Amino acid sequence: MRPILRDFPERIETERLYIRPCLPGDGEEVYAAIEDSFDALHEWMPFAKERPVLDEVEANIRESYAKFVKREDFRLHIYRKEDAQFVGSTGFHYVRWDIPKCEIGYWAHQQYAGNGYISEAVRVLTEFAFAKLGMRRVEIQCDEENVNSRHVAEACGYELEGIMKADSMKPADGSLRNTCIYANFPK
Repeated sequence: MRPILRDFPERIETERLYIRPCLPGDGEEVYAAIEDSFDALHEWMPFAKERPVLDEVEANIRESYAKFVKREDFRLHIYRKEDAQFVGSTGFHYVRWDIPKCEIGYWAHQQYAGNGYISEAVRVLTEFAFAKLGMRRVEIQCDEENVNSRHVAEACGYELEGIMKADSMKPADGSLRNTCIYANFPK
C-alpha cells in the first residue's frame, strides 16, 4: 500500500494522555512550552538552539502537518486527558517505508517533566508503530549524556545497540556529542 493511503487515527490514547497529529494553529501552545522549557531543551534539542519565535514555530508546525498528510513524517502532540494541557511533542520521524522502520523522538514541557508522561507516550507509540504502521524496527536516538532520554528508551524496552562517537553538535555550545542508538522490534 502506498504510504499516503494509510489511515491514521485522530487520537491515540493511554490511561492519562491523548496523542494527536500536530495541526495548524498549535503554534501558540507549542511556542509557550518551548519558551517555558528553553533552558532544558537548549541543552539537547537542535530546534532549541535559539529562542523560539512564534511565527517560526507555527510555520514549522504547518510544514510538519504537510509531511504528516503525505505520510513522510508524523509529528504528534501529547495532551493530558484530565485538562487538555499540552505536555510535549513526539512522533515517528525518519520513516523508511521500504524497510519499514522509523525513529520516535520526544520532548516534554518542563512543567510536566518527570511524571512518566513521555514514557507512557513512547510505550503506546511503539506498540502502534508495530501493530498499525507495520514497522519492523523502531529507534530512539539521543545524546549519550542525556540521562533522562536514555531512561525513557530503557524503561520502554529499547536495547542500546551502540554509540556513535562525535556524531553531531550539541545545540547549547556547539561541542561534538555522541549519539546513543536504541532499537525495539516486534514481539
